[in-house]
Amino acid sequence: MSHTSKNARIREVALHFLPVEMRVPLKFGQQIVDSVTCARARVVIEGDNGKTAVGWGETPLAVAWVWPSALTYEERHTALKDFTFLIARTLQDGTESGHPLELGFDFIEHRLPALQDEFNAARPAESALPHLAALVCFSLFDIAVHDAYGHLHECRSYDTYNADFLSRDLGDFLTPADGFPSFQGQYPADYLLARPRLRLPVWHLVGGLDPLDESELTGSEPQDGYPTTLTEWITRDGLDCLKVKLRGNDAAWDYDRLAKIGRIARDMGVTWLTTDFNCTVTDPAYVDDILDRLTLEDPVTYQKILYVEQPFPYDLEANRIDVRSCSARKPLFMDESAHDWRFVRLGRELGWTGVALKTCKTQTGALLSLCWAKAHGMTLMVQDLTNPMLAQIPHFLLAAHAGTIMGVESNAMQFYPEASAPEQLIHPGLYRRQQGVLDGSTLSDRGFGYRAEEVERTLPAAVFG
Repeated sequence: MSHTSKNARIREVALHFLPVEMRVPLKFGQQIVDSVTCARARVVIEGDNGKTAVGWGETPLAVAWVWPSALTYEERHTALKDFTFLIARTLQDGTESGHPLELGFDFIEHRLPALQDEFNAARPAESALPHLAALVCFSLFDIAVHDAYGHLHECRSYDTYNADFLSRDLGDFLTPADGFPSFQGQYPADYLLARPRLRLPVWHLVGGLDPLDESELTGSEPQDGYPTTLTEWITRDGLDCLKVKLRGNDAAWDYDRLAKIGRIARDMGVTWLTTDFNCTVTDPAYVDDILDRLTLEDPVTYQKILYVEQPFPYDLEANRIDVRSCSARKPLFMDESAHDWRFVRLGRELGWTGVALKTCKTQTGALLSLCWAKAHGMTLMVQDLTNPMLAQIPHFLLAAHAGTIMGVESNAMQFYPEASAPEQLIHPGLYRRQQGVLDGSTLSDRGFGYRAEEVERTLPAAVFG
């Protein structure tokens, strides 16, 4: 079959907003959040032969994470929804055809910046929508097209990332660092695991407000049958990997928090820790000093730290901090800074050694960053955006195919477990962590394997389409 017969174009777009309330608050940097809106897209694509297929995509519009700002939460929340609506309307009128990776790349490179400029032109400069937020608003549509394409060809979406389906190779999308070979003749499949790992170790998020044990309970915790302390979660879910949220601007608090969690990990047989400073550190010495103190005073906790995540500010171009002293101590992973492969390239130049991938920055962008990072010897992780409902599945599949340093992060079951109840009936191993793992064996062999037609969920009325 020729390449041209593998092309597809978008025919219909629908957008739904699903409000979700948290059972316990989550602290993002300086902001505490207690709810989120999940944006869900339904797209219909058409192949060159006239056949059509439906796909779904979903992303939490995580205001505090995508857009740190002095603006009120609601100002940013409303802007994110408005921009997502604008993207839906734009895609509905599209005429381009191709593979989802090609369609997604071209939209991100050309249409998305133009839309962002158009949107921001009508807003005060201090309330301009940032690029990371724009990517998140587009991601649900991009994910949905990738899902639909698998259904169009009656296969898994991950089975289409090769020369049989793509008419453009990676050399069309990526430029290597100096001294590295060209990407010409290569495809994403060359960098993905031939056999995905459908049982993955799972990371639990220890938020800055989370009680660690009974001594920290205040009596205000929800009485809903779910654990309220870290020790209860470890026992219930058999956890072996803990991601520790730190402040990044209070070294004494950060050290004490890490040391206490390290003691709990040691006492309860937890193997791995990672630290997340939430982009609030501006001097590498802050991180170095905490790690060095641990090596002297608490070497067991130091050994348990598998990697350090994004201590430094989001904007890598404006904050070109040499981070080699940190990455000499522990693997140092980009997260918020890694908008796309170009930022991964800049990060590598500054001394970062790993990349935390997220489907909320688009499936297309995650795949391309994965390929660039692997080609340059960087380590991978797949991090959560507290993904509930359908958003959990492409997130899990990215980790299953990527070959990460250790499993996948997944914490929606901590903050809004009931939100995913209909999906959990179909995929119990993806929405309840058991024996320290997530299990994706219930996924189907079409698209992203949602089995969406079996999920009994009533959607709110579409705001578009």
